[in-house]
Amino acid sequence: MNNKVPTLEEIQNFEGKYPKQLWYLFLVEMWERFCFYGMRGVLTIFMADQLLGLALSDKDSNLKYGAIQAFVYAFTFIGGIFADKILGFKKSLLFGGTVMILGNLIIAFSPQDFFYLGITLTIIGTGFFKPNISSMVGELYKEGDSRRDAGFGLFYSGINIGALLGGAICVYLGTSPDYGWSYAFLSAAIVMFIGLVTFILTKHSLGPIGDSPLMNLPASKRTTNEIAVYVGALISIPLIFIMIKNTDYTDYFMYAIGPLAVLYFLFETYKEKEEAARKKLIAAFIFILFSIIFWAFYEQSGGSLALFAKDNLHHNLLFFEINPNIVNNTSNSLFVIIFSPIVGLIWLAMAKKKIEPNTVIKFGIGFLFLAAAFYVFYYTRFFADAEGLTSLNVFTLAYLVITFGELCLSPIGLSIMTKLSPKRLSGMMMGMWFLASAYGQYAAGLLGAGMSSPDENASLVTKLQGYTEGYYQLAIYALIAGLLLIVVSPLIRKLMREVK
Repeated sequence: MNNKVPTLEEIQNFEGKYPKQLWYLFLVEMWERFCFYGMRGVLTIFMADQLLGLALSDKDSNLKYGAIQAFVYAFTFIGGIFADKILGFKKSLLFGGTVMILGNLIIAFSPQDFFYLGITLTIIGTGFFKPNISSMVGELYKEGDSRRDAGFGLFYSGINIGALLGGAICVYLGTSPDYGWSYAFLSAAIVMFIGLVTFILTKHSLGPIGDSPLMNLPASKRTTNEIAVYVGALISIPLIFIMIKNTDYTDYFMYAIGPLAVLYFLFETYKEKEEAARKKLIAAFIFILFSIIFWAFYEQSGGSLALFAKDNLHHNLLFFEINPNIVNNTSNSLFVIIFSPIVGLIWLAMAKKKIEPNTVIKFGIGFLFLAAAFYVFYYTRFFADAEGLTSLNVFTLAYLVITFGELCLSPIGLSIMTKLSPKRLSGMMMGMWFLASAYGQYAAGLLGAGMSSPDENASLVTKLQGYTEGYYQLAIYALIAGLLLIVVSPLIRKLMREVK
């Protein structure tokens, strides 16, 4: 193995379609996504498990799911700032990965007793890990390199291979009478360990990418700053623990961090001297606002749709018998892996004919697909039997439709954040993108709780009607958002200047 540390210029002057460093980051992110999506897939059903889980009501499970996911993404905003200003992406990622492994091991030891402590550590770890790997992918490319979108497309498929494996394996282990919840959380810890070791073995190939921004300071001063960040993260453990345990506190946190983040963003935008850069930051902010709505709907998959799958679906998919929660947790990832390259080729073919829609229109189209998907989820009510059980095939079809919406929005979203942000703010803007997801997750929990039946002993028919009525409402709102984006797209395009 060649251990020569390359310069930034050597990395960015790569030949071919992808830089070799992208494959290393792809593998690291793949294992982290296994850990994350495996956890996400079992959270709601574990919390709602009356015998071996936390024995919460459907409504409380939805709210807690929203709170946990919101904290995960809110912490990515904080983690992004610390990486930008003090740690650098590499150290931030190593610290985050280590804390995530510890969190999963603690839950695996005793899920019912140590769930909240373990999930607190997982939240902090993900916050330091998640925004930085996407930022490093962005730095593999020179400004204006047309191969950047393709690179993020490949990176995105890595995310989904991990999500597919984690989604299937963790749900299978957690719900299997032969294994149980401890094995689900243990498997997440093991794969995260593999991801961390992969990063340690390959990080020299990233050269200066991800180094601490304080390299000009004396080593002792740099170390003091880094230790202060680690200590600060550990001091926040009891605070997050309390806020997850009581979701009322989550409300206060979400009311506070959003306005603070917006004020910080406005401060940094005001500080930006070039007018063009300021306009690009405002364009990025508009994308961020719309993405909140998208994720609030899309993230029903971990909340209300997980409970809908647990209670209201037959176990037959085409000619197979399968646990509907495995389908709920993996079908989207599988469809992304299959259709991501195809959608990429469609965009390329359209670009050759000069008819490729711009980024804003793609965002709008993403919402139209989202609206269609929730209409299909609503439509499952017309396939239900007298007991309130409905078709897993129609449910899976809705996931196919939702995938096309996601492919119009999410990989482009990561890429557009790196294109519209000045280099000094790339971690913060990636953090803002993920903070938008936090608000989406938080809203997803509230929406899911609103759809779930207040009566825990409600019949399956009542539950079916409650959830599908909710999905019908979401379909209408997604349609309005998509049409609005398409109408205002010329204004946003002007703000984006030369960025496509």
